[in-house]
Amino acid sequence: MWTHFEPVHAVTYFHPRARTAFEAVGLRGFWRGYFAGRAAPLGPVDAAPVVASFFNFAPHTVARALPAVWRLATPQEALRARLTGAVQALAELTYELPESHLVEAADLLEAAAAEVEPAGRVLGAANAALPRGEYPLARLWQAATTLREHRGDGHVGALVAADLDPVETLAWRVAVGMPQLNLLGRGWTEEQWAAARARLAERGWLTAGGEATERGRARFEAIEDATDAAAARPWRTLGRERADRLRELLEPIAVAAHSVIPEGNPIGLPALRR
Repeated sequence: MWTHFEPVHAVTYFHPRARTAFEAVGLRGFWRGYFAGRAAPLGPVDAAPVVASFFNFAPHTVARALPAVWRLATPQEALRARLTGAVQALAELTYELPESHLVEAADLLEAAAAEVEPAGRVLGAANAALPRGEYPLARLWQAATTLREHRGDGHVGALVAADLDPVETLAWRVAVGMPQLNLLGRGWTEEQWAAARARLAERGWLTAGGEATERGRARFEAIEDATDAAAARPWRTLGRERADRLRELLEPIAVAAHSVIPEGNPIGLPALRR
């Protein structure tokens, strides 16, 4: 299900209409829009809660954006901008689909999002508490965003339980195929990258040459399994039949969204599972 609803959310990072909507409220530059838009459900926070909840950014990178972005746009303005940009992007990508298709998809995705457990899920809970959208694409995007942040909160919990720090996690992802160039905007220095690779090698996750070991693959697969288990409640509640129908409805939307999501993207989104 993640490979079907994550692309719906991800248009906010990669579609030019999303960038334009952030710029319209004074958030020029990708990272201003990213930090303000994603953090806005938390209110006008300083850097510390975002360092914790976003997990994989160097603290100084977050501190450059927050709280300074709130002098450019309030959280309420950032929320309106991110929703406006996402809806405009999805409208452009799904114009061939009938409204009945979008309404049914939004209804089912909202039903799943209504079942997220907020306890311990900072970003998931903050997004779940936002007002319901008025139109099908707004409802669809907000439900997808709630589910992805809820899942992300659980993933962070699994990483912490496995004693992986942020730069170690990124170094592992590079070792198994994600281009390091796509992750450089997170602010870690080359010395920190090298130290993280060395720590992974000491733990037996990487070889001395930086290749992933079977031990490392097995340990990270356990993290992915824990992430899936922590994200399963909405889908158990929705049930197999409705989940299958939702996946069917989301597939053409996700395929369209992938047209603007670059291969090897920095959010780790794989090809659509069909």
